[in-house]
Amino acid sequence: MKIAAIDIGSNAARLLINEVKEPKKGKPEFVKLNLLRIPFRLGIDVFTTGEIGKERKEMVIKSMKVFSQLMEIYGVEHYRACATSAMRDAKNGKEIIDLVKKESGIQIEIISGDEEATLIYENHVAEGLDKNFGYLYIDVGGGSTELTYYENGKMKYEHSFNIGTIRLLNNLVTKENWEEMKTQIKTKIVSKKPMVAIGSGGNINKIFSMSKTKDGKPMSANMLKTFYKDLKELSVEERMLKHNLREDRADVIVPALEIFNKVLNWAEISQIFVPKISVADGLIHSIYDKVKKKGI
Repeated sequence: MKIAAIDIGSNAARLLINEVKEPKKGKPEFVKLNLLRIPFRLGIDVFTTGEIGKERKEMVIKSMKVFSQLMEIYGVEHYRACATSAMRDAKNGKEIIDLVKKESGIQIEIISGDEEATLIYENHVAEGLDKNFGYLYIDVGGGSTELTYYENGKMKYEHSFNIGTIRLLNNLVTKENWEEMKTQIKTKIVSKKPMVAIGSGGNINKIFSMSKTKDGKPMSANMLKTFYKDLKELSVEERMLKHNLREDRADVIVPALEIFNKVLNWAEISQIFVPKISVADGLIHSIYDKVKKKGI
């Protein structure tokens, strides 16, 4: 079975195509066939003007045509296309969704921040982890940060905050935004169990790679503080040269670290696992689960 997920975020859009292999015994295996990322930067338009500008609108339509053709080439049987924070906030979001449907055949859904957080959990990462801990999922995007807390395999808390890397770059995150996040963490995410974090998003994945931490092992909160301090002192160009970063990663990696550091500090968490999961991965798993339930 071939499944595709399209995740249209505030910073970039991703097309993930997986083949699901179903052995007679054991769990299904999800094999990545292709991952294409295009840095739309929709948030730069939306968070400053309230709508997606002409240039980026054309980028979206052209890219969705390419995504549609790739899905056809790979023989994709099931797909889902979801848009998050920037498209949620854009005054012309529905107009663009209608144009994309007309031009490419792809139907885009605008999902809530809470559903975005739930999709991260669809990766089922915590299922293989120690039940003696509580797990705070932190997904940092360009327009929003989703926090979801699980304990004993059950969700205890989820919330989406309008704090994201593109918003921070444009000075659109207020003291009140930070205070809301801090208060929510301090009052809603409480447990007698020790807590660890699970981080997702392109920026934390890149930091994990830069840290040389072994797969399956956690990074320390102190390591994230060190990365933040060091990278903050460098210009975007210096970050690109020193760490071999693309420009669209080099500028957002520092605000992403600021968000992760604040969340870990307020939640009093000292370790973070980075299993390199994303909303797109969660979409693949949720599509597969729905298909199997329906017996298609």
